[in-house]
Amino acid sequence: MAGLREIKSRIKSIEDTRTITSAMYMISSTKMKKAKQTLEATEPYFYTLQSTIDRILRHIPDMEHIYFEKPEIKRTKIGLLVITDDKGLAGSYNHNILKMAQRFLDDAENQVDLFVVGELGRQYFVSKGVHIEENFQYTVQNPTFNRARWISETILDKYRTGEISEVHVIYTRMESSMQSVAEDKMLLPIRRPLEETVPADVYQEDFLLLPSAKEAIDTIIPNYITGFIYGALVQAYCTAHNARMMAMESATNNADDLLRDLKIMYNRARQAEITQEITEVCSGAKAQQMSRNGK
Repeated sequence: MAGLREIKSRIKSIEDTRTITSAMYMISSTKMKKAKQTLEATEPYFYTLQSTIDRILRHIPDMEHIYFEKPEIKRTKIGLLVITDDKGLAGSYNHNILKMAQRFLDDAENQVDLFVVGELGRQYFVSKGVHIEENFQYTVQNPTFNRARWISETILDKYRTGEISEVHVIYTRMESSMQSVAEDKMLLPIRRPLEETVPADVYQEDFLLLPSAKEAIDTIIPNYITGFIYGALVQAYCTAHNARMMAMESATNNADDLLRDLKIMYNRARQAEITQEITEVCSGAKAQQMSRNGK
């Protein structure tokens, strides 16, 4: 059995660790709630943009535009935006994202231009010797709309010039407080909806784009891309803190279990030590008594 001093040292160390994990849990909880409120306040606008794009494609299915998919064209120049975290201690959060991104890099048919958000993602790709086209620093811990616009403009410039022909975003979406999913979303080109047969007697809404359909799309799509990237940044931010909360809660619970076991071990060792001391005192007293009687 370990000595009392060693057990006390381990108890002190675990108590200090537990204090840190508890504090990190509270910090992540506060940041996640604030970010979710921000996202909920802005989501309706971007959902409306997405709905408007669907309506345009439904009413003008044959419209040609650089932002819309052309099935006959094979796309191999992939622009890949990977959103990771700046810190660890978040379970498998970063691992799932990087594993999904690696599949794109392993595909020999693809020419991948890598755009990275998050220090852990940058470190991973640098260690693999993968060229990073753009590293958007200081974005993960402060996901703002201005940063999302900066990212979208950088990617859209390369898309318009033909340097990339397809844009994907890999991020983590929080489905619930207990579950998150690493997701790959193709942003560009936008897929056309499946053609639906509308009965002749069904009224269809009137739809007019001014000053022209092309100019409307040129305005709507960049705003939609910016909005989606902003939403992905906030979702990733919320998910990272949620994953860290769960990891810190698990660590705190494990610390409680260890402390309980160590305190039981300490009490047993202390009892054994006290018993030993009592035995030695009794033996000494008995030896002195026998010595006096012998005289």
